[in-house]
Amino acid sequence: MFGFFRRLKSVFTPSPSAEGAPTQAPDAAVPETSTQPSAKTTTTQSLSTEATVPKAEAEAAPASPKDLEPSTSMLPAQALHDDTQAFVAGNTTIPNSASEAVKTQSAPASSGWFARLKGGLAKTRNQLADLFGVVKIDEQLLEDLESALIQADAGVAATESLINALRQAIKQDKLKNGEAVRYCLRDLIRDQLIPLQGGIDLDRSTPLVLMIAGVNGAGKTTSIGKLARHVQREGKTVLLAAGDTFRAAAREQLAIWGQRNGVEVIAQQGGDPAAVAFDAVSAGRARQSGVVMIDTAGRLPTQNHLMDELKKIRRVIGKAMSDAPHEALLILDGNTGQNMLHQVKAFDEAISLTGLVVTKLDGTAKGGALLALAHQLKQRPIPVYFIGVGEGLDDLQAFRAEEFANALLDC
Repeated sequence: MFGFFRRLKSVFTPSPSAEGAPTQAPDAAVPETSTQPSAKTTTTQSLSTEATVPKAEAEAAPASPKDLEPSTSMLPAQALHDDTQAFVAGNTTIPNSASEAVKTQSAPASSGWFARLKGGLAKTRNQLADLFGVVKIDEQLLEDLESALIQADAGVAATESLINALRQAIKQDKLKNGEAVRYCLRDLIRDQLIPLQGGIDLDRSTPLVLMIAGVNGAGKTTSIGKLARHVQREGKTVLLAAGDTFRAAAREQLAIWGQRNGVEVIAQQGGDPAAVAFDAVSAGRARQSGVVMIDTAGRLPTQNHLMDELKKIRRVIGKAMSDAPHEALLILDGNTGQNMLHQVKAFDEAISLTGLVVTKLDGTAKGGALLALAHQLKQRPIPVYFIGVGEGLDDLQAFRAEEFANALLDC
C-alpha cells in the first residue's frame, strides 16, 4: 500500500472558495535561527467542544468514520478559543514494524485498490474499449484510437507519439488482432508514464517538511489528511500546519483531519500564512517530529499577488530550517484535464515542485491527461507520487505506471 515512500536505509517496493489577498509581512521580520515556535502560537487542549465546519465545507471533509478508520487513541476534536492557537488532537506516534509495513503495502495492488482504480478510470476507458474488437488491423483503427486518446485529453503531441510508435510496432511485430494491439498500446502507455513514478524519502530529514500547494478545490486539505495517515503507518509522527488562513473554515477542516488521525495542527486565525509555516517548522524541529505538512491557501496561477505570497512562504520556511521545504507538492484535480499542464508550469516556476498528487480521477473522462503531463515533463520529470480515485482513506495511493496502463485499457 505504501510503496510511494522511499527510505535511506530500507526501500519499500510495492510491499474550496474565494480567498482574499493576504497581508504581506517583511521576510526580515522572521528570525533565521530560531528553533522554537513563536509566542503567537500556543498549544492548548480542550476535550469538551467538537470543532464544527459550515455546511459548505463539510462536503470537503471526510464523510464517514468508516472511511477514515479512526485511531483508537484519538482525543475529541478541539475548539477554537483564541485568535492564535494550536489544535491538539493528540500528539500520537503510531509505529509500524517493517514486516507490518511490507504486508500493508502489498494489499491494495493484490486486492481492492486495482479494482477501485479500474472503476475510477471507467469513463476514460470506455472511450477506448470498443475499438479493439475489430477484425482488421488497418489505418482506420489507428485513426479511431488517435481520436479516442485526444478525447481522453491525452493531448495532440503525446497522442501522435503513441500512435506513431504503435503503427511501427504493428508492422514490425505483424500484429493481427485487436487484443494484440491493445496490449501493445498498454506497453507503450506504460513506458511513457514510467518517468512519472517516484517516492518520498521519509528519512531524508527530521523533520521532513512538505509544502503543499494547489488551486482552489483541487483537494489539498483532504489529500493532506490522507497522507498524514499513510505517513503514520510508516512509523512517523506528523505535525500539520493550517497555512490556509483566509478560506472559511479551512482551519476547522484541517483540525478535523488532525483529530481523526490523532495528530497536532498548528493554526492561527487570519494573519500571515508564512508565520504559520514558520511556527510549524520551528515546532517540528523542537519536538523532533517525523514529518511537517504545510497546507497553503488555494490560489490560481494567474493571481500574481497570491503566487508571490506562495514564494514568500517558501522563503520563510527556509528561514525556519535551512534546507526546507524538502518536498514541494502540487495537488491537481484530474477533472481539469490538460489544464493541469499550465498549473504545473506556473507552480513549478514559483516554488520548484518536487512531486505531484492527482486527485478525483474517478469523476472524469480525462484520465489521458497524465499522458500529456508525461510528455510535457520529458525535459524536467516531476514525479506523480499519488493518484486518487475516490473519497475513502485508501483511495489515494502510489502512482504506478503499469497499474495505471492496465486499468486504462482493461488489461
